[in-house]
Amino acid sequence: MKSIFLTGFMGSGKTTIGRLLSEELNLPVVDTDQYIEKQLNKTIREIFEKEGEEKFRTYEHHFLKTLTVKDTIITTGGGIVLNPKNRKWMKDHGIVIYLHCDPEEIFQRLEQDTTRPLLDGDKQQNIKRIYMERIDLYREAHYTIDTTSQIPAQIVTKIKQLILTHRGDR
Repeated sequence: MKSIFLTGFMGSGKTTIGRLLSEELNLPVVDTDQYIEKQLNKTIREIFEKEGEEKFRTYEHHFLKTLTVKDTIITTGGGIVLNPKNRKWMKDHGIVIYLHCDPEEIFQRLEQDTTRPLLDGDKQQNIKRIYMERIDLYREAHYTIDTTSQIPAQIVTKIKQLILTHRGDR
């Protein structure tokens, strides 16, 4: 089976859903942000503060292409879709599922989170602005699942159904 790429905005549930889906399908899960941190021995925040977002996006693109494209669930950083080469590579090498979540719920989920440098300052305004900049890019995925007000088990069930359908289409 091709790898499954979970994309979506910060706080949409990619990490949680990826972990649960990994358990359900008995497949390994790789989080691209954690993978980058491990490879560089730096946190995402450190990379942003010392090297800038542009350098982080370069790392993100490089390390994305080093990941396996078979039998793995890959949870991506929210901004991975900014690079058209990343979007194309994921679509060509896997099943891309966009986990959609309304900005209001994202704000509630991330209100106390201080680990995301792009949200520094007016968090609610930054979420709305970045969300609007990325929404059309997320929608290029093969499939969309709305995670707003959904419990993780429901989302995992929907993804499993999509994967079965996707296999039938190929």
